[in-house]
Amino acid sequence: MGHGIQDMGCRTHAGHRARTGRQVWDMKRRTQYMGHTPGTHQAWDTGHGTCAGHTLGTGPGTQDTHQAPGTEYTPGIAGRGRALGTHRARTGTGNRHRARTGHGGAAPGPPLAPGSGRPAAPRSAGAPRRARVARGAGHGARCARRWWRPVHPSSLGAPAGTGPFKSGGGGGRARARARARSRRCPRPPRTCRDAPWPPRDAAPSSRPVTRPWRGADPAPLGIPAGPCSAATPPCLLGHRPHPAGRGRRSRPLAPRWGTRESPEMAFQRSHRLNLLRLVVLLLVALAGIKFFFRDSFTLELHKHVSKDSGFWGDTGDVVQDVIPQSQQVLEVPAAKLMTLKQKQQVPRDVSATEMRLVHLDLKGAAPRVSYLEQVFPLLSQLGANGVLIEYEDMFPFKGELEILRSPYAYSEEDIERIQQLAEQHKLEVVPLVQTFGHVEFILKHEKFQHLREVERFPNSFNPHVPGTLALLKSILSQVIEKHRRSSWIHIGADEVFHLGEGMDSRNWMSQHKGDVGTMYLKHIKEVLGFLTAQYWGLRVLMWDDMLRKISVGALQESGIAKHVSPVLWFYAPDFEAEQIVQFLTKYVESGFEAVWFASAFKGTTGPAQAWTPLSYHLKNHLSWLKVMQAVPRLAPLRLQGVVLTGWQRYDHYSVLCELLPVSIPSLAICLQTLVNGGFTEEAKRKVLDVLGLESVQLEQSTCEGRGVFPGVEIYHMVEQVNGHLKESILKALEEESAIKGWFSPYHRKRQFGNPRNMESFGSKVLKLHEDWESFVRDLRAQLDRIYFPDTVEEWLEENVNPYLDQLRDLVRDYRAIIRLKGRPKAT
Repeated sequence: MGHGIQDMGCRTHAGHRARTGRQVWDMKRRTQYMGHTPGTHQAWDTGHGTCAGHTLGTGPGTQDTHQAPGTEYTPGIAGRGRALGTHRARTGTGNRHRARTGHGGAAPGPPLAPGSGRPAAPRSAGAPRRARVARGAGHGARCARRWWRPVHPSSLGAPAGTGPFKSGGGGGRARARARARSRRCPRPPRTCRDAPWPPRDAAPSSRPVTRPWRGADPAPLGIPAGPCSAATPPCLLGHRPHPAGRGRRSRPLAPRWGTRESPEMAFQRSHRLNLLRLVVLLLVALAGIKFFFRDSFTLELHKHVSKDSGFWGDTGDVVQDVIPQSQQVLEVPAAKLMTLKQKQQVPRDVSATEMRLVHLDLKGAAPRVSYLEQVFPLLSQLGANGVLIEYEDMFPFKGELEILRSPYAYSEEDIERIQQLAEQHKLEVVPLVQTFGHVEFILKHEKFQHLREVERFPNSFNPHVPGTLALLKSILSQVIEKHRRSSWIHIGADEVFHLGEGMDSRNWMSQHKGDVGTMYLKHIKEVLGFLTAQYWGLRVLMWDDMLRKISVGALQESGIAKHVSPVLWFYAPDFEAEQIVQFLTKYVESGFEAVWFASAFKGTTGPAQAWTPLSYHLKNHLSWLKVMQAVPRLAPLRLQGVVLTGWQRYDHYSVLCELLPVSIPSLAICLQTLVNGGFTEEAKRKVLDVLGLESVQLEQSTCEGRGVFPGVEIYHMVEQVNGHLKESILKALEEESAIKGWFSPYHRKRQFGNPRNMESFGSKVLKLHEDWESFVRDLRAQLDRIYFPDTVEEWLEENVNPYLDQLRDLVRDYRAIIRLKGRPKAT
């Protein structure tokens, strides 16, 4: 059975509001019950009471209705039957209700339009001022209490001059409850209350339709979008309809218009809006950042030394030799090239994506920790962000490995101090432990000679002897345990000379039908397997020269690409970038995802080189920059970092190369070249400012100015030794005619000479000798401040004594023969 409960606010005679100052509401609610025949419930709520009409149908064609005189009832229409006037409704408890008007009189019912059930004309201004309807207990009261909703008054069909109806029962208690409820009723906006109701026969799209359940689309239901209008009273859009076939009430939704928000609801809505504004602002900011820095990762063409610039002195032909104009870019697309020509780009800062490690080769001339305290801040200032430390015999090995320690090896406290200094200056420490070749410092000892690949050569391990891997595990474990802060380790594995020449290797290749490359990869896999199993997360590097000779298929089958990154090294000043690109292409095909490059700032121009050639190493880095331009073409391969190697010995048995203080200007130039993407004016200024120099002569490999970098005294002294010691002594011995004529090797051997002729050159020789001896004493004192005694003795023996000893011998013989006063020669 369908029930319709409608609450209608009465108007005053002249169409004015109630005198009480309260806005009159119209409420309407429809619901349906199952198991009954159509009928109606109607109620008009004036804000002070309720006029309820309840019409029940008990079966087809039967109605239990009570009509007041002058009213008309239209049966047979479910949910549309109207009982206007005095009536009695039978409720669930048997109570009957009589509606009484506010002035106690009955009002005639409204005339209805034929066949429509709607009022024939709008209510006139003669309506009663106020309607007071008392509602009693029972089903009718519950209906009016539970099923109310806003509704336009014209939908009730009240004609002009009609008022509320009479109904009995209820009492004052019901009226009090009705008044309390009326005060809680939401008040719609003026536009909603005064909006005219559309005629019953209007098109479905213009007729009011109850709002669907939350989340449903109102368009299919005929609810037009837009503001409150006669076609769509917005007050109808604030409540859910009662679902058909269910007898429980539905919860009314909060009205969309005409309600006042609570402070909590307003705060929540404001909070959501603020969050939305913040998200939009962040997106705009990110878009702006991306726009302004859209070209920051574009590698600019290398900027080279200006030939006309006198700031760095006479550079000779460096410009033409370093970067020919036609070779500055490998293969740049036309569109990209036009962009580079049109835009003045800042040189690419490699630091944005790559690491720059400075190689400290400690197998010779290992500096004291006190000197590293001065060097590490300089490295960080020049653009380095890590150090690659090749300890060799300078590590404080313990136990059975103690035999590997140098007499001047660092202590455990020194190792800890080095790492603290690096951390303080934001330098990553990467230890290097040779695991295959260049292990002379191990295999030179008789205890480990049985691990040699070739018995007479101490260069490389025999990978087939079980003791080899056990020894390597012990060495690696001790080094890694002292470098817990490090996230990288370098396992060397370069230049494995004579691999495959030993008897064990020949037998293995014969039995397994393998080659040297397969045997090499087998050993590397064993080392990597130990590191990945024992030190999870530790990343591994290795030199790549041995991998260049191995096929792509063998590299793929070995699976080492998942656990190690190759470091491509090339130290020549001018090399073709495409030569390196070929190796990179091979590594991409082999499965490697990241690579490193290795340049050199010293130690690659000769095993006995004492003075660092600046232009040579600058050219090497400029060539590497051209290779870096080609890396993006080899995606997904990426460049992880660059190692600036500074070799101190070619191997464990060779003599010392350039000392570190001597090579600091070269290191500064090379680092700044990588940082700035070329040897730019900015790089020049940075080098001079940091080192405290006035100028640098690239071709002459000299610096002007006193300098303020660590070890600058040694730099200037070695410069004197390299440029003047040999020259001055040779000039005194070979070009002085008096010495050649009256003090030849024959005279000195026979202790035979004329004092008169000897005195003609003696004063010069004695003065030269005294000056150089004084200089060497000062040089030794400076070397002792930075290096251990064995390094000082070795360097002086190799670079000073070969020339100064000649002068010393000459002075010794001169003094001995001059005392003889021209006696006969000895037989």
